[in-house]
Amino acid sequence: MRVRATAATAALLLAALTACGDGDGGADSKAPAKAKASASKKVDCKDQNLDQGEWMKYCADDAGDGSGTGGDGKGGGEDMKLGDTASTIGSPSPADGGNGGGELEVTPTTVVYQKEAMGSVAANGVYAIITVKDKAPNAVSAAESAPIEGGGWQWLAPDGQALDEGENEASSITPSGFTGGGSIPAGAYKWRTIAFDLTKAQANGGAIMYTDGEGTTFRWKVPATDSGPELAALKKGMEGNY
Repeated sequence: MRVRATAATAALLLAALTACGDGDGGADSKAPAKAKASASKKVDCKDQNLDQGEWMKYCADDAGDGSGTGGDGKGGGEDMKLGDTASTIGSPSPADGGNGGGELEVTPTTVVYQKEAMGSVAANGVYAIITVKDKAPNAVSAAESAPIEGGGWQWLAPDGQALDEGENEASSITPSGFTGGGSIPAGAYKWRTIAFDLTKAQANGGAIMYTDGEGTTFRWKVPATDSGPELAALKKGMEGNY
């Protein structure tokens, strides 16, 4: 009887182990299918005609570090990526005399590096030209804060040096289709560019910073190579004889 009990127990243990093995095998067999499904979408992130939604979904994670300044578009935390939107407070006194102080959504999307742009040559070695979408989402117009107010845009070099937008001839780079600025009407948006005259070392792995009308600073990591969904439109906007 004792032998039979031992044999029966062993049979039960063997059945249990076999069942566990089948469960693991089932989990393993699902993993490749899931991976295959996630990899089924092939996107060329260097395609200059890739729309912004596709670029943000498949390419943005490789273009910069972090998931957002504080994760909510407010100051602090990790760097945002190009394509991430910061909800800011607009300038209380726009330079063009328009209404200001409302909420302003600021979204840098694309960067291009060029030694020459629109008839100007970078004094320090290379221009970093970045597209920015400004939107006044509510029933109040808004505008970017200006450097004279202690706000606006700066480039943060890898060694920590902060450089102002538009130095040397960078302020003269105004691509067609990206010349927006001043007050943004309520519920509307405009495209503009910001440009920096940098050395190659400053351009390699830098970031951009924007300080709004309340003095809050937002920061985005900038890829070291041409990147973003507006590449084709930006380069076309800089074509022509100047």
